[in-house]
Amino acid sequence: MFTYQAYAGYINTLAVLNFENSNLEIVSDFVLRASNFLQAMPEKKAPKLIRARDITSKHQRVGVFVDAQNMYHSARNLYKAKVNFKKVLEQAVGDRQLVRAFIYVIRTETGEEKAFVEALEKGGYEIKEKGLQIFAGGMKKADWDVGMAMDTVRLADKIDVAVLVTGDGDFVPLIEYLSVSKGLKIEVMSFGRSTSAKLKEEADVYVDLESDPKKFLIY
Repeated sequence: MFTYQAYAGYINTLAVLNFENSNLEIVSDFVLRASNFLQAMPEKKAPKLIRARDITSKHQRVGVFVDAQNMYHSARNLYKAKVNFKKVLEQAVGDRQLVRAFIYVIRTETGEEKAFVEALEKGGYEIKEKGLQIFAGGMKKADWDVGMAMDTVRLADKIDVAVLVTGDGDFVPLIEYLSVSKGLKIEVMSFGRSTSAKLKEEADVYVDLESDPKKFLIY
């Protein structure tokens, strides 16, 4: 059987004999055997490249950033339920090292979110609150997009993995920056049906909470 070792042996033999001056029979035999060997070789696929950020390790430092408004409305519209943010955090971190977990909340005029905020604090979150903006004409605005992005950038040098819990496509440029400029592994968690396709595409890992709604929802 013509093996890799035999093939290497023929190469060495020709090197010693000097290919141009070697015996014609030896050269012919070599060419024939090498040709047969190469034709019989199984086609090999190129090895898959594994990036450092594709690896999950218990030594990874994780930062979690939760867009509470986006998640609240997604759960309500899709399931008429509430999000179990404690389970979301557990899933986001796994057995890795949690550095900080922020959740971004809008403070209402009635203060009805107080019990909700207290539960989040007990669940391991740091709360970021801002009031509901009311403009002339009665228009209301409430979003934490800029604040959430700024916190992620500030923490980037202290973490290996950024977990964004949102379905908002406005965060795509942030993901691109954190991935390319900071070298972070980016994971996104959200409800698939209400999530930007581009957001899913840009993430290194996408976790669809709809894969196990009973785990991540409170009915």
